[in-house]
Amino acid sequence: MIVPARDEAANIGRCVESLLAQDYPPGRLSITVVDDGSRDATPRIVAELAADHPSVALVRAPPLAQGWTGKCQACWLAAGAAEAPWLCFIDADMSAEPPLIADAVATAEARGVALLSLAARQELVTFAERLMIPCGLFFLAFVQDLAELQSAASSTLTVSGQFMLVRREAYFAVGGHAAVRDRVSEDLALAACLKRAGLPVLLVDGARLISTRMYDGWRSLWLGVTKNLAEMLGGDRAAIVASLAGFAICWALVAAPVLNVLALARGDAWALVGAPAALAALAAATALHVAGAAHFRTPLWYGLLFPLGYTIGAVMAFDSVRRRSTGQVRWKGRTYP
Repeated sequence: MIVPARDEAANIGRCVESLLAQDYPPGRLSITVVDDGSRDATPRIVAELAADHPSVALVRAPPLAQGWTGKCQACWLAAGAAEAPWLCFIDADMSAEPPLIADAVATAEARGVALLSLAARQELVTFAERLMIPCGLFFLAFVQDLAELQSAASSTLTVSGQFMLVRREAYFAVGGHAAVRDRVSEDLALAACLKRAGLPVLLVDGARLISTRMYDGWRSLWLGVTKNLAEMLGGDRAAIVASLAGFAICWALVAAPVLNVLALARGDAWALVGAPAALAALAAATALHVAGAAHFRTPLWYGLLFPLGYTIGAVMAFDSVRRRSTGQVRWKGRTYP
């Protein structure tokens, strides 16, 4: 298992301890944490765990090479030293349940895939997380056809870079992280390399096996989302069009019943025709987002704020496009072109 880590003192201990608790043959599981120039206590925490557990190794990445992103360099460094038939790349903010690796390997082998990615359960604490992440996941579900993305015949795809299990042979056959060394969305880029080579890629629900808290408030959420949102949505133009459509639709759902009520107050009998449909559409959208709040175990009233979430999401999409066009993609103290 390969865990790239930069300034992850708040998460790395829980992550590594959850990996140590895996229901997997101890002699077949190693945990390599690559410290990518952390400026906090990350390497110290890992070193203490490594001192007590021989299966844990701390590797310090060299200074970032020109043309590389930090995560790609860290993953490539550790992958080159690995000998297992499967390489598992997992983010430092993840927490795994004991069956994770055994179930993931069994699923990948049964499905015959070169890359298996798991979508984690989201842990939402702050107002920013509870408002934006459910709206973001709903939005991706609306604009992406998962069946098409998963199809071998499709040139498009989707994965979650938070957990990727890759056949070692396939990984090196396409050049691994070295082939996508300058990509901020390295997960999508690496998966695309595999799919172009005719190797199957699969994303499945891993909510019962793995969880994550990706952000701790507005600042980290904004930077984390805008660094790759435009690329996730298919490019600058697609991101702008999709975000504006989401903004317009959610506010139209709110405005239509209001306009019908105002028209009725003016004595416009024709408003009776549109009022039931407008109210039903708003009720359906509200019910969906309230159900989402329940799913994510947040107060139900967050589901009533979905127009605000999509409005802020549209601003994020424009900011993501701006950052890409001006070379201002920043993450953890680094700026990437």
